[in-house]
Amino acid sequence: MPAYHSVFNDDTSARQVGNTAILPISTKIRGPAPIAADPSQPDIIEESLDLFRANCLFRNFEIKGPADRLMIYLILFISECLTKLAPTPGKPSPSYQEATKVLQTLAVDHFALPGDAGFPLNSLYHAPASRVDADHLRSYLTQTRTELALRLCDRIYPQEQVLGTDGQPTGQLGPRASKPSKWWMSFQKRRFMGRSLGSA
Repeated sequence: MPAYHSVFNDDTSARQVGNTAILPISTKIRGPAPIAADPSQPDIIEESLDLFRANCLFRNFEIKGPADRLMIYLILFISECLTKLAPTPGKPSPSYQEATKVLQTLAVDHFALPGDAGFPLNSLYHAPASRVDADHLRSYLTQTRTELALRLCDRIYPQEQVLGTDGQPTGQLGPRASKPSKWWMSFQKRRFMGRSLGSA
């Protein structure tokens, strides 16, 4: 089974910084991202979340366009988020509210850009051509990381179904799960392309 590529590779109108696409996203987070023409359609963040579990099983990935580079980056960031939420001895899994705070902090923490010494995929990414481009890419990635962190928490801590007196789901949603989904956390140690954005 081949890895999945971004459908946004076909968007030839998208701006690029280096050779990474700057794609529209649906978000209320302030930043330079283009506004999605149709917010009801999945954006690159939704695509990355949908493809994360399938793609992170692959150590090799043929990049077919600038949107793939953005998707790779976001998938690696999802892995970093899961690592942050993993329980350790003496530190249980965080609640939804705690996880949201942890990932929001991670999203805005300083991070390496293509061309920086700490960036893990410099052989596949071009560095920004100027300081202005670098600042634009950093602002854009901060915005997408922040929006992704919010959506990831909503997926990892789904709202639980309310059960009726007969024990069957009523169709109503109750409070969020108190622990992160094991189906997501089981991928915490998987490394897409064998790489990691963080030191973990």
